[in-house]
Amino acid sequence: MQWLELRVPPPVVTAAAALLMWLIALPFPALELGLPAAAGAPFLAAALMVGAAAIYGFRKAKTTINPLTPEASSALVSGGVYRFTRNPMYLAMLLVLLGWACVVSNAAALVMLPVFVAYLNRFQIRPEEQALQARFGAGFESYRKRVRRWL
Repeated sequence: MQWLELRVPPPVVTAAAALLMWLIALPFPALELGLPAAAGAPFLAAALMVGAAAIYGFRKAKTTINPLTPEASSALVSGGVYRFTRNPMYLAMLLVLLGWACVVSNAAALVMLPVFVAYLNRFQIRPEEQALQARFGAGFESYRKRVRRWL
């Protein structure tokens, strides 16, 4: 399964997870939660804020935002939103999925949330962290010890 590492862009993984959430919910109408679609709005707003802050941090540091080439990073970003999470862009994607879960409003759809996190941890974040460790050494190790992967 190592061939999946850094292969699928995280926004594609997010879109696939959202589609699967909807498809999983279809055969389980008894698990409807009865949430109004607007219940997802706070999660989507939080996703927008966290994601924008994360992208701003990378742009300010003039480093690559491409998640498929972490070895091309020119700076270790540890300020701003990166003081609270090492992966704010992925956290923003999870928040989008939480908002979508409110729109789908079905308990069965929630199954995809830990699957999404597990997939990103294994096939995206772990290889990224290996590349950052190789590139930034002790600086990344210190950052990794101070700041949690997700929250």
